[in-house]
Amino acid sequence: MFESRIIEINGTFVGAIILEEDRRTRRFYAAHESVQSLHNKRYPSGQDLRTSVIRKFKTTFEQYNQNIA
Repeated sequence: MFESRIIEINGTFVGAIILEEDRRTRRFYAAHESVQSLHNKRYPSGQDLRTSVIRKFKTTFEQYNQNIA
């Protein structure tokens, strides 16, 4: 690991983007259960990774809220 960046959504820590040894590939370390299915997935860009994580978090959050109502 050469570098990492935290991903927070609405103040919730969901995980980290980790720059791999090749300095091109990014890997996601999931820290929140809503994005666990993306844990250790690799992406060519940090923006693609971030977009996937945000989309997954929001989808899971919406599904959870629908089940409560």
